[in-house]
Amino acid sequence: MTNAPWRDPALPAEARVDDLLARMTLEEKTAQLYGVWVGAATDGDGVAPHQDEMTSDFDWDELITRGLGQLTRSFGTAPVDPALGAQALARAQRRISEAGRFGIPAVAHEECLAGFTAWGATAYPVPLAWGASFDAALVEEMAHRIGRDLASVGVHQGLAPVLDVVRDPRWGRVEETIGEDPYLVGTIGAAYVRGLESAGIVATLKHFAGYASSAGARNLAPVRAGVREFADITLPPFEFALREGGARSVMAAYTDTDGVPATADPYLLTELLREQWGFTGTVVSDYFGVGFLKTLHRVAGTEAEAARAALAAGVDVELPTVHCNGDPLVEAVRAGDVPESLVDRAAARVLRQKCELGLLDETWTPEPTGPVDLDSTANRVLARRLAEESVVLLSNPQGLLPLAPDTRISVVGPRAADALAMLGCYSFPSHVGVNHPALPMGVEIPTLLESLRTELPDAKITFTEGCDTTDPDTSGFEEAVARSTEADVCVAVLGDRAGLFGRGTSGEGCDVADLQLPGVQAQLLDALTATDTPVVLILLTGRPYALGRWHDRLAATVQAFFPGEEGGPAVAGVLSGRVNPSGRLPVSVPQTPGGQPWTYLQPPLGLAGEVSNLDPTPLHPFGHGLGYTDFTWEDTAEAHARTTTDEGHDVSVTIRNTGAREGTEVVQLYLHDPVASVTRPDVRLIGYHRLTLTPGEARRITFHFHPDLSAFTDRTGRRIVEPGALELRISRSSTDVVHTTHLTLTGEERHLPASRQLTCGTTAL
Repeated sequence: MTNAPWRDPALPAEARVDDLLARMTLEEKTAQLYGVWVGAATDGDGVAPHQDEMTSDFDWDELITRGLGQLTRSFGTAPVDPALGAQALARAQRRISEAGRFGIPAVAHEECLAGFTAWGATAYPVPLAWGASFDAALVEEMAHRIGRDLASVGVHQGLAPVLDVVRDPRWGRVEETIGEDPYLVGTIGAAYVRGLESAGIVATLKHFAGYASSAGARNLAPVRAGVREFADITLPPFEFALREGGARSVMAAYTDTDGVPATADPYLLTELLREQWGFTGTVVSDYFGVGFLKTLHRVAGTEAEAARAALAAGVDVELPTVHCNGDPLVEAVRAGDVPESLVDRAAARVLRQKCELGLLDETWTPEPTGPVDLDSTANRVLARRLAEESVVLLSNPQGLLPLAPDTRISVVGPRAADALAMLGCYSFPSHVGVNHPALPMGVEIPTLLESLRTELPDAKITFTEGCDTTDPDTSGFEEAVARSTEADVCVAVLGDRAGLFGRGTSGEGCDVADLQLPGVQAQLLDALTATDTPVVLILLTGRPYALGRWHDRLAATVQAFFPGEEGGPAVAGVLSGRVNPSGRLPVSVPQTPGGQPWTYLQPPLGLAGEVSNLDPTPLHPFGHGLGYTDFTWEDTAEAHARTTTDEGHDVSVTIRNTGAREGTEVVQLYLHDPVASVTRPDVRLIGYHRLTLTPGEARRITFHFHPDLSAFTDRTGRRIVEPGALELRISRSSTDVVHTTHLTLTGEERHLPASRQLTCGTTAL
């Protein structure tokens, strides 16, 4: 078929796909609508939920004669040398092409949440650390490098980023999110998408939509969010990533909202996503999500019914392996139970994307070009930089940090000498490597203890574990206290162990009942702070934990959200002073373990007040973070101004470094709406700018506010801009306001189109 129109790269993709579809049998079309997972465990020991019951044996040689839509995790299922893995993937693609009538290869997809989830690939900081950096440009650069690494071994699609907005920090997957604010999640997430797509990789937005709003913070629990919460908090990051990032794929969420599973929701996946937002890419199921319509949601009685429901809603590809969209779907179409037009619609979308990727061209070749190096020096430099920018100095009331170079340090805690303390659950060593304990880690990951000894070679450093991350044994407390009393300072390194489905304290399926430090780490910290030795608390975690119990007893507190393979040197650099910390909290840090669930996006009745004896006010608010230099904020914008509901207004402030060393300030802009037709969050982020200044240097930051940024969903479901009073608050954090501009919007109420302005531009002069 070398002369067939579908092979002609000069023709439009639509024409090529129409010609190809007309030549395909039903079996060949449905084959484009599923993946296969070679090597997936069927013994209950896999990496995905219900993997054993949803993965069945198949005849590879027979199956690929029909063609194949996707290949699942050739690198992320078991340890494989990257160069050998690239060759094996190329051989598999050759076999797929040679077995089918049309010679069309599969789309190869992999996880890339915190770097390529492959043995020997760079383990970058987790997304919550991206949020802490408030550095979209750096995240875009990281994503581009991840995309280049994926492409270098023959991968086409990356299952990232996660755009779920944290609604309850007890949820296990908080580490995979970017934070609790939709503007931060949207801007950082869109930057990641741009970076991945710029390397030719199809970015897949997860999890569309509502997954993080599951009741009680339980993984896969029903979502009970109201329509305005869904519209104004859950959905905007996806809109950002599609419009500002150019994502070409979306993954349907596992959860159901008000009784309708996302995988079977035509409003969500077709009316909103495609008709209103104009999305033209592919929608894939989360792993086994189509089958779950039958087994977990019970809205389908058979695999064929599940396939029909998903296809009708707008899911194009069943991942990770064939269960519903194979023979059950073929038989249902032949029986007249499923319209073939649904198959054609999905197959056309898949083939159009393959056309865009060059997989329909005769010149396509699966062989990798050039050497394979998934943990290059350039990668590690970037991982170190992002880790350093993401470390948050929460408190330093005594000015103890940075540490003196020749001080006596007692390092205590279960996270100090464990390399896995740096990694989230989707980094290969934590995700897959733990099942292969005899295998080397694959990348070098200095522990914090090792890094501190390197950073402060003249310091006298002792180490005592004190306790395990989760084991209730307290027998190590006595030695830990003894070593600390002999030191000038105690550095307590506590936190999480990432894992999957209860095999860790943070990660997918590792939800918690409250926000107390795991295991007996809280009791260990009690014992350490009862001594006369100053205690510096270092947290290596995937979520925030309640710290109010020790707030007045700690000399300093440093928060790092799983900072990746270079996280040890980054945190040690903050302790030594080599790194001036500039991270800001992407999630609030609570006072007490039971003071949650709570995020800062609260309307008046969600704040502290006389109507309840429970005070949800956080210990450290969203956007908070300290450093080792001082800044003054001068020459602020006017206090009162007017504009119309469709005209922008600029607000400015001059930032001056009045300290003795270079430092970075993160200038934040928040919106307060005093009176609205529905209740609104008391404040919400609408802009930010990272600014690095040398001692004595000053620059003027201008935020270019547009009234579209004040929009919200009204009682009828329309997104509107209301005339009236607003407050634009230039702030150091969500609670530390430096200047307020009282802005009056005049004119008519505006109903916003889909093309509304999403971001607040900034200028630094």
